Amino acid sequence: MTTPATGQTWNTEAYAANGRFVATLAGGVVALLAPQAGEHILDLGCGDGALTEQLAATGAIVTGVDASPSMLAAAHERILRSPASFSVDHHDATALPYNHQFDAVFSNAALHWITGISGHQAMLSGVHRALRSENPQARFVAEMGGHGNVAAIRTALQATLTPFHIDAEATAASFFPTPALYRRLLESAGFTVQSIELIPRPTPLPNGMESWLNTFRNGVLDRLNPHDRAVAVTNTIALLEPILCDANGNWTADYVRLRFHATLR
Repeated sequence: MTTPATGQTWNTEAYAANGRFVATLAGGVVALLAPQAGEHILDLGCGDGALTEQLAATGAIVTGVDASPSMLAAAHERILRSPASFSVDHHDATALPYNHQFDAVFSNAALHWITGISGHQAMLSGVHRALRSENPQARFVAEMGGHGNVAAIRTALQATLTPFHIDAEATAASFFPTPALYRRLLESAGFTVQSIELIPRPTPLPNGMESWLNTFRNGVLDRLNPHDRAVAVTNTIALLEPILCDANGNWTADYVRLRFHATLR
């Protein structure tokens, strides 16, 4: 498998087994979106379509978009067996092709995979263009990793991978902004911020830390040969065990989410 210089790679089976909590814990941001029947909604970074399907079940007309071919293949399979009706498109979030087509743009646990400020500026410009300016209820509602997200895990990985001459932070290329920074980016893109907040959300990992690392830091760990990868994972788990694992062997990830609701200015 050819791996990009930075970023994340996705194994859809591993994500389904180890990452389903991402959609399960999205109740708060979905409530903030408050989807209405008949609304046209774009689900940005839809992944395997689990949450897209939930949005469509409200009666909204939902289009999912994602850059991962493997995730979209899983979403297409979901469409075939779903009682709800929705569609998915293959586009990069920084190059959205839509023009005044949607009443709302929604995103959950996807925007932090967009690299750097310039990537977010391009994405926000495309989201602004995609919304229907004639609709006073047009909105962008999203939740993503925020400042301090998985800080302990990232610190442990950085320490573990340094001897292998890998900069875990630079390779992961995740973007976890403060509310102040993201407010500025939204306002510069032509949005009015109705609400924006950091939400600490310690998240149980029923399948443990090893499964989380191999699912959500696959793009980093793929830089190693199988032996070194196993060593790195073992060493990372050893560093994290006193912090994130309780006496009964239950693991919790130190998630911090950034949730916002923005409207067209």
